[in-house]
Amino acid sequence: MNAIWITGAGGQLGRELQRKLARRRSVFATDAELDICDAAAVESFMAAHNIRTIVNCAAYTNVEGAESDIQRCYSINHLGVKTLAEAALKADAALIQISTDYVFDGQKRSAYKESDRPAPLCVYGSSKLAGEKAMQQVGCKGIIIRTAWLYSPFGKNFMKTMASLGAARDVVNVVCDQIGSPTAADSLAEAIVKTVGRAGEYRGEVYHFSGRGACSWSDFAAAIMHCAGNRCRVVDIKSDEYPQKATRPKYSFLDCAKIARDFGITPEPWQSALERNMRRYKRSL
Repeated sequence: MNAIWITGAGGQLGRELQRKLARRRSVFATDAELDICDAAAVESFMAAHNIRTIVNCAAYTNVEGAESDIQRCYSINHLGVKTLAEAALKADAALIQISTDYVFDGQKRSAYKESDRPAPLCVYGSSKLAGEKAMQQVGCKGIIIRTAWLYSPFGKNFMKTMASLGAARDVVNVVCDQIGSPTAADSLAEAIVKTVGRAGEYRGEVYHFSGRGACSWSDFAAAIMHCAGNRCRVVDIKSDEYPQKATRPKYSFLDCAKIARDFGITPEPWQSALERNMRRYKRSL
């Protein structure tokens, strides 16, 4: 059986993918113990395990930290992708690369399509776009999936942060002028699994996948409070009232029609995905 390699397996998406693929044979998962920037290590691992598909969940995702940790951010998000793409090309394997809505500048006021011009505003977004371009320039088989506002019961994310703050506070201030779509990591993992068998038919084709429906961060926070049973009140604030190093796009809702057309994958509403994942999170406490 053709083997699948999950990189960044300790993160939110990596853990969900392992759960979804638990019944399959020949699924290999690595995290920090294998440096995806080390070409020799990558090629050796792929040869030893006959890897036919790489799902790259390894990423530097600290948006604020990236503004001052530029070299490390680009090392993982750009050089790491290039290294995996080159190894995939040599092995005639496919690479499924995960990217982000932050490749866009947020000036559009309708859903972003894959054909829209990227114009990232921060180091994180720029590094992820560099990774996309590196994969396409190498020319290996595979696809790029851009997603947005990822969360799960694991790791550090907005859902868990808000649930925790809501249990401890009466009021939280949350930005209301950044619009996108929350995406549950288990939903994205399910979508990825559905692309694995056909990813090798493409070379660097870009797809969008996120939760269905748009909302603001404050809308998302209010929904989390409701699902968590917290009485904490969410107060809307503007982005300039919450200064940060990294500039985020004001609007980054993704059009997911292309992945529905080519792979038959239709995202579920973000609200129902949140309800399911909040139940999972509560059970883990």
